[in-house]
Amino acid sequence: MKNFNDLSEREVLALAISLEEEDERVYADFAEGLKDEYPASGSLFDAMRSEESSHRRRLIELYREKFGEHIPLIRRQDVRGFVQRRPVWLVRPLGLDVVRKQASAIEVETRRFYEKAARRTEDVHLRQLLDDLAQEERTHESRAQELTEQKLSPEVKEDEDRAQRRLFVLQIVQPGLAGLMDGSVSTLAPVFAAAVATRSTWAAFLVGMAASIGAGISMGFAEALSDDGTLTGRGHPWLRGSICGAMTALGGLGHTLPFLIPAFRVAMIVAFGVVLVELATITWIRHRYMDTPTVSAALQVGLGGALVFITGVLIGIS
Repeated sequence: MKNFNDLSEREVLALAISLEEEDERVYADFAEGLKDEYPASGSLFDAMRSEESSHRRRLIELYREKFGEHIPLIRRQDVRGFVQRRPVWLVRPLGLDVVRKQASAIEVETRRFYEKAARRTEDVHLRQLLDDLAQEERTHESRAQELTEQKLSPEVKEDEDRAQRRLFVLQIVQPGLAGLMDGSVSTLAPVFAAAVATRSTWAAFLVGMAASIGAGISMGFAEALSDDGTLTGRGHPWLRGSICGAMTALGGLGHTLPFLIPAFRVAMIVAFGVVLVELATITWIRHRYMDTPTVSAALQVGLGGALVFITGVLIGIS
């Protein structure tokens, strides 16, 4: 790698061309990644791509005037001081907030590069162009706001926010809720059956740990292998599987950990209280994200939990 201050004017100009080309392609990737779910935002980033393309053309024209046709390939990773960005093609699915934050970071970093490059160049025409581009990058955020106002009407913004919420529910909430419900409800029977049958908090804890972790692994693989998300829009299968598996294990561990308390009666009371909290949490999530009426959600979750709990107790005392 080379220090920025050691670059010649020819190398600085070649680096600027490379940066603009990279930013142009990043915005093109943003536009492509957003066009299906968020068409208006995709159009916005396509317009920003066009601006970066015009910057690159101006830099190339000046380079040809000063140094000829050959432009050496100098990339950001060849020069110290640049922030390493995560490749866009690895960021899937693209979220609006992630994209807008990354675009803002790109504008700030590029502006600082132009300002620093302009201060150290002695060529009048090159300094003028770099100052102009720094000013344009400084106002790029304002330009982006103008594009937002032109292309994203309040109705369109509302539609995109609604679409983003649907994706969040499909890719995060649904697998997490399925896991939490399975872990919280299905493990009630073995945990409380073991507790009542043995009157041993340690035995109940071991059974709960085995049931929770086993259910987490099983649910994680089941969710990941259910579909690849291509047609359903449910996101990357291993992300869904990880979320579902983790929430399944968490749901079971919640009422398992109280059995680390040596006193059997205290452990049972605490575990029962945790179960009530788990069922209330599931009810709230179903109401908040699945639009299920609170009373209906509470009855459904409470009835299921009560039946499994009673089953475990009856098996334990038999």
